[in-house]
Amino acid sequence: MLAYFLKVNVAIALFYAFYRLFFYKDTFFGWRRTALLCFFAISAAVPLLNIQTWITEQKPMVAMVDLYANVVLPEFTVSPQTTIDWKNMIRKAATFAYWGGVAFLIIRFFIQLAGIIRLACRCRTVRIGGSNIHLLSREGGPFSFFHWIFIYPSSHTEEEFNEILTHEQTHARQWHSIDVIISELVCILCWFNPFAWLMKREIRTNLEYMADARVLENGYDSKAYQYHLLGLSHHKAAATIYNSFNVLPLKKRIKMMNKKRTKEIGRTKYLMFLPLAVLLMIISNIEAVARTTKQLATEVIEAVDTSMEPTPKAITHTNDSIPEDVIFEVVEVSPEFTDGGMDGLIKYLSKNLKYPVEAQKAGIQGRVVVKFVVDKDGSIIQPQIARGIDPALDKEAIRVISAMPKWKPGTQRGKAVKARFTVPVMFKLPEDAKGEPAYAPVNTQLEEIVAVAYKPSTPNAKVEGDVFEVVEHMPEFPGGVQGMMQYIARNLKYPTEAQKAGVQGKIIVEMIINKEGNITVPKVTRPVHPLLDAEAIRVIGSMPKWKPGTQKGQPVNVKYSVPIMFRLQ
Repeated sequence: MLAYFLKVNVAIALFYAFYRLFFYKDTFFGWRRTALLCFFAISAAVPLLNIQTWITEQKPMVAMVDLYANVVLPEFTVSPQTTIDWKNMIRKAATFAYWGGVAFLIIRFFIQLAGIIRLACRCRTVRIGGSNIHLLSREGGPFSFFHWIFIYPSSHTEEEFNEILTHEQTHARQWHSIDVIISELVCILCWFNPFAWLMKREIRTNLEYMADARVLENGYDSKAYQYHLLGLSHHKAAATIYNSFNVLPLKKRIKMMNKKRTKEIGRTKYLMFLPLAVLLMIISNIEAVARTTKQLATEVIEAVDTSMEPTPKAITHTNDSIPEDVIFEVVEVSPEFTDGGMDGLIKYLSKNLKYPVEAQKAGIQGRVVVKFVVDKDGSIIQPQIARGIDPALDKEAIRVISAMPKWKPGTQRGKAVKARFTVPVMFKLPEDAKGEPAYAPVNTQLEEIVAVAYKPSTPNAKVEGDVFEVVEHMPEFPGGVQGMMQYIARNLKYPTEAQKAGVQGKIIVEMIINKEGNITVPKVTRPVHPLLDAEAIRVIGSMPKWKPGTQKGQPVNVKYSVPIMFRLQ
């Protein structure tokens, strides 16, 4: 919602600049009215047009999207509550300030609305020229609200009265109050955005241009009408939700009345806002386009088609033949935390995990990896420690995972199935709580990557000095986790002999990333088959330089593990 809200406000700012650049000085008042309302509508609609939804519907033959979104999990860090969370406090204060401003403006809006209704009930009403005219009991500027017209007749001559009536009837018959209310509501929701208020001012001014033009079209003298406007300039400018006869600035209105009419060919420029709307949609979805491009999908599909040859020994299932007790490691649609997806899972763990006091006192910290199964009905079963560091921390991680609400279950070919899920949880003490942190030997967890292609390897470098297993800043592949997934997916090739033999499984490759970021001494710690093991070592060894890990600001050698899944389709 925050991203959507920000995109709406950016769009309003861009449309206002576009309006000032192209439409501000022409005399096509009706077209300008339509364009201004369309700017608000498009600003609200464009962020909802999500290209990523269309892209993700194009189902590739490999589980790249599931791997990135659901298997390669973020690390959940739990620390003792010893410091003030300034970031959270600022966010809450900003939220409170925003909704406080919205509440104030809503109250102001309804007070103005109630004032107009009360005035309409108190004033004497007469019928003139097919309109209900409410006669004000004391001196004030004429104005209208929908089909209600308010005039203090004693202040005007008959000619002036007729001019005012024509002006306000134009507002009433063309439903200008709808434009005013829409602009008021936008300003209430986007009160902090100055461009929303500027757009509202342009809408109000353009409505006055339309009514002024109608008065002159009915044959009233232009100069006399302009002097009449100047005579009413001592009244307070309208700042409420009605259409006021003497709305300021009068200088703009008088200049526009004396302006030469714009040539008809000028209407074609109003079509230019359509490409601007398309451009905004592309900008709004630029992140999704960058992550999931058509080129990447085509490369993955072509790689699968050319490198993976199905054999009679490949394991396949139909909806009716999936065994009841089978637990899937990877499924077509992965399980999802019900309340907010991945963000909801992060919030749940952050809110419910507690750092055991005895572990704090003993200075124990590190990463606990918990594996569990999401059952067909979404319930959490079989939670277990895949990698533990201390009984107290392990117990706390199991407790919170077991207490999770039901998930949305994973599905295979449209049928709910049991699926395994892994969550790494980091318990970390602040440095001032017990001196310098202790670093327990913990391997980095990633999960599965599907093999699909081939690329030549590069030589390895040497290791000099101590080798760390966990450091303050772990090594990073160019482009992050997503970049590493794409690299492995493009460069691994499923050996043909292994395909024919029906060999598949998960290989874990351990390597050391040295101080220069080079891959060194890769080795298989969990083998499956010599052919698959050799292919995994070849591609890991061919990786480009990483950003090295650092400890206390200095680059160090770091041990790193990458699981790679070879699976027959």
